[in-house]
Amino acid sequence: MARMNRPAPVEVCYKNMRFLITHNPTNATLNTFIEDWPFDDGAPPPGKIVEDWLNLLKTKFFEDPGSCVAVHCVAGLGRAPVLVALALIESGMKYEDAIQFIRQKRRGAINSKQLTYLEKYRPKQRLRFKDPHNHKNKCCIM
Repeated sequence: MARMNRPAPVEVCYKNMRFLITHNPTNATLNTFIEDWPFDDGAPPPGKIVEDWLNLLKTKFFEDPGSCVAVHCVAGLGRAPVLVALALIESGMKYEDAIQFIRQKRRGAINSKQLTYLEKYRPKQRLRFKDPHNHKNKCCIM
């Protein structure tokens, strides 16, 4: 079986959020992942996964300000970057800017089907905070 050429993990930081986009974990590192929400390769995430993802981010950033959340998929080019894009959009970034921001670090990220999904996605501003540097306001930091 041919070995897949996978890009190196990249860190994406925006406002008070930090993400590590990576390819799938090994058996040795799998136990460090909090959740595992599979969805079809090349597809946008189902609504339930989006809700769970955004709820995880709100909780994680409240409990552990300054932390970084790693998100993975097989190659780290589709599903993981889409989830990070959703977080950026929910924090106030326009979808076009979120895609460009991610692609600057992760060339080839986000396919056309996922791009259309992000274009149509309507944020509810679930990751926006008045002052991201004031922990009394329960800011969300990854």
